[in-house]
Amino acid sequence: QVQLVESGGGSVQPGGSLRLSCVASKSDFSIYRMAWYRRTPGKERELVASISAGSANRAYADSVEGRFTISRDNGKNAVYLQMDSLTPEDTAVYYCNAYRVEPWPWGQGTQVTVSP
Repeated sequence: QVQLVESGGGSVQPGGSLRLSCVASKSDFSIYRMAWYRRTPGKERELVASISAGSANRAYADSVEGRFTISRDNGKNAVYLQMDSLTPEDTAVYYCNAYRVEPWPWGQGTQVTVSP
């Protein structure tokens, strides 16, 4: 059973930064494209960013392009999301998961709250 553990969320003021981390208990983690998603109450889970297995290709939602950076460390089975210039619209629970395959069991997510 794959486990995903997200961390790094918190409360910040607009314009602030956070770095999210996700560790996966998946022995072949390095072959999967990974993604960060977020969910706000009453909305569908939204794709935020994805990164290819070897980190050569990264893609971002229009809403975070230029502010967020996704990265990974296959040696640590980890994927990261550096979030800068945060706005209140970024407030959500953030999750990581594999991308374009049957999703692994979702982790608990990490709450990000952006408010004055």
